[in-house]
Amino acid sequence: MLQDDINSARSELAYRNYSPRTIESYTVYMKEYLNWAGSDYRNPDVEKMRRFLVMKQEKGYAPQTINLYLNAIKFFYYQVIKVFRKIDLRFSKKTQKLPVVLSREEIAKLIEVTRNLKHKTMIALAYGAGLRISEVMSLKIRDLLFSEDMIHIKQAKGKKDRLSVLPDKLKKDLEVVTYGRNPDDYVFESVRGGKLTERTAGKVMSNALEKAGITKPASFHSLRHSFATHLLENGTDIRYVQELLGHSNIRTTQIYTQVTSLHLKRIKSPL
Repeated sequence: MLQDDINSARSELAYRNYSPRTIESYTVYMKEYLNWAGSDYRNPDVEKMRRFLVMKQEKGYAPQTINLYLNAIKFFYYQVIKVFRKIDLRFSKKTQKLPVVLSREEIAKLIEVTRNLKHKTMIALAYGAGLRISEVMSLKIRDLLFSEDMIHIKQAKGKKDRLSVLPDKLKKDLEVVTYGRNPDDYVFESVRGGKLTERTAGKVMSNALEKAGITKPASFHSLRHSFATHLLENGTDIRYVQELLGHSNIRTTQIYTQVTSLHLKRIKSPL
């Protein structure tokens, strides 16, 4: 019975065009809760849900993860078994952390110390176009619009397409990396064919950080953060930055106004 319901949930998520990652997360989270809820799991017990989420909180789970559990549970009751009784639970408040941003000098050092051309180009492109790690891994040769100085990012977060800038400085390296290959090939392929994994890209980034002597708690995603921050410091209108990043809400983009260094440098301490 439970496995049948889980299978139905997976099918419903796929039908609604959720991303493979979201489908996997929702399926795991709802299955964990339903197993914990016991044999009467089909009866939506709000107090039981609250206890389950508090238990996750006490174990140190991040607010974002607890929200995912709650969303998965609600999806099961509302969309899978069609229970329309209101589940009156508020979302856990998200922590607001400032993004880790690398300086222009640190970005240049990262690129300089990375000797492998494919890896060097991957880091430079993620920064130069503001791409998510998943977007870099999914980028195909035909998505590089050399004549238009643009990159076509397809079916990114939220199943949306968008365009971003193709840095002129990277054209030559990209042509070398993709020379003689099929337009439908991934730009950054693994040695066995197919796209590189995000884990591999993360390892490339951590190796570059170590070689460059950068001790900030940066990740591959910090390249995208740095792209947005440096554009704002250059005076680029925040609405254009929002469009390049693919943010649905400008409030998401506004977080970068808190980490730009130029306006802070103009402020003198009263001490």
